[in-house]
Amino acid sequence: MNDITDQIRAIFAEADVTGSLHARAIAPGAGEISVGADEPVVLASVFKIPVVLAFARAVQEGRVDPLERVLVGPKYRVGGIGAGGCRQDVEMSLGDLALFMLTLSDNAATDLILERVGVDAISTLLDELELLETHIGGGCLALWDTMFEDLGLLPESGFEAMGEALQRADLQSVRALDPRKSLHRSTPREITTLLSSIWAGHPDTPANQMIRSMMAEQVWTHRLSSGFDDSAIVAGKTGTLPTVRNEAGVVTLPDGSSYAVAVFLRSQSLKDRQPRADAAIGHAAYLAVTTLSKQHKNA
Repeated sequence: MNDITDQIRAIFAEADVTGSLHARAIAPGAGEISVGADEPVVLASVFKIPVVLAFARAVQEGRVDPLERVLVGPKYRVGGIGAGGCRQDVEMSLGDLALFMLTLSDNAATDLILERVGVDAISTLLDELELLETHIGGGCLALWDTMFEDLGLLPESGFEAMGEALQRADLQSVRALDPRKSLHRSTPREITTLLSSIWAGHPDTPANQMIRSMMAEQVWTHRLSSGFDDSAIVAGKTGTLPTVRNEAGVVTLPDGSSYAVAVFLRSQSLKDRQPRADAAIGHAAYLAVTTLSKQHKNA
């Protein structure tokens, strides 16, 4: 196993990043692979998985109507893609906002869903799943507010000013990038625990089924999916912030076996495009999954 962890660390080093990984087979008594799996990490948009799970449970319990239509106004339309990137107000159902949240990583959708279910409901969910190191302290707007504040900017300064300030800043002083202070933080092991509960919950629930189907429709194929050909089903969620590149998801192989994988990388670069780092996520995940698959077949 040490040979595998050394190979994964070498993949990260070749991509000029540091990283952590946890992978586990979603089967009773199956194995795992750990590279810094219990170290705290910044979740970035991976935090949207427990938010949507709290929403899906509220739908299942009849507390929220997924067909209810809401207006995405200028407060939320602050960039990105999906509803958050629209030029004018747009009206959507809560169910479609949840879908955009996972498939497109829509930030406006995230904050509207989070407002509807409430931070307390997410904290209760995390406690129920015994995810004691996982913390969700607000939405995307709240996270960006901490970044503007730490960089000495007003929110109305805009994201271009934020980008310029980050070039000059001591990044260790930016809470959003600190795995012990960010509003959205966890460990790789707790994220695969979360994913395993969604894929192998007993009993299986409509809420879990909703999350699985939505994550399988994610449009991004440059990270976790890049390690696997079309014979595998990859259901994932990316996460990106300056110097942060993540993805967590479940890979189902042609033989039907499934594996939860969480990869969290940190780069010294502030560049938006870092293809070697993105590819390293897929490469490391492939190595972990194929190793666990061989162990399962030889058991």
